[in-house]
Amino acid sequence: MTAPDARAVLLDVRGLRTYFDVEGRTAKAVDGVDFQICENEVFGLVGESGCGKSVTALSILRLVPSPPGRIEAGQILFRGRDLLALSYPEMRRIRGRDVSMIFQEPMTALNPVFTVGFQLREAIRHHEPMPKAQATDRAAEMLDLVGIPDGRARLDAYPHQMSGGMRQRVMIAMALALQPALLIADEPTTALDVTIQAQVLELMLAVRKRTGDASILLITHNLAVVAETCERVAVMYGGKIQEIASTRDLFRRPLHPYTHGLLQSLPRADKPAQRRLTTIPGIVPSILDFPTGCKFWTRCPLKQEVCTQVEPELVEIAPGHHCRCHFVKPDAGVGAAAGSPSPQEPRA
Repeated sequence: MTAPDARAVLLDVRGLRTYFDVEGRTAKAVDGVDFQICENEVFGLVGESGCGKSVTALSILRLVPSPPGRIEAGQILFRGRDLLALSYPEMRRIRGRDVSMIFQEPMTALNPVFTVGFQLREAIRHHEPMPKAQATDRAAEMLDLVGIPDGRARLDAYPHQMSGGMRQRVMIAMALALQPALLIADEPTTALDVTIQAQVLELMLAVRKRTGDASILLITHNLAVVAETCERVAVMYGGKIQEIASTRDLFRRPLHPYTHGLLQSLPRADKPAQRRLTTIPGIVPSILDFPTGCKFWTRCPLKQEVCTQVEPELVEIAPGHHCRCHFVKPDAGVGAAAGSPSPQEPRA
């Protein structure tokens, strides 16, 4: 897969396969994933729960628990350097400094027995040796930057003494304190109240610009968040990327039947009474029992015999727009899966 634009490629994931051994069987959580993220790009990875999004993120940082998990094959090239080939000490130096991660649930990501100040200082001093007082100043500055009132006083607070939104702000401060080149945000607003989700997303993007304009891999199931924040998006299902395009192209002209189904399920504010919301029939197959052929054929309205036997390749249908479907061909323009106009488009 070639670079999507003239910017340098920061992260290049090639043929990533991450498997888990479960009760004597192999669960192929990530089964051949390819995508690229450019410098200073916000890239979205979307899909239903269990499709492999979070495992992809953990694989990039080599945080997959082993056993039962293992990275079976592939390359993860960060600025041309294969992270899978690095030693454990080399990988520890990259985590937090060059690549940081914001996890779904800050209460489990933060250590409950240490103050947030101690945890921020240790994260900073692990990569940049400095006196404790200097690290404390940096930690207080980051808490102020993420909008926590009186950040210096909050350094002595424990995670349980903060609200969910404040804990997530601490995680953002910790992730961006060392100005990483890549920030992985795994469902950063899932555990938060709806009223503060938008605030946290806006904060993450604003602090990112203030601290070095890092690239972001935003993992979410919320297409509205993708529409507002991402330049490009990959749609994942069954451990594989099913479609990749610019956010605008994906919302205007979804090609894969799964992407089309996701967009059709969104409410449309401008015509709320003229269209009933649709659902994708069926359920996601068990990770231990994915069907042969196309992973989506058990739920797809376009399925034919070839879908049950042959898995389609991810091919470029139009410049920068890739799709994995037998019925979407480069020489056919917009494929049959494009159906009707999408229900929502990203803002300009």
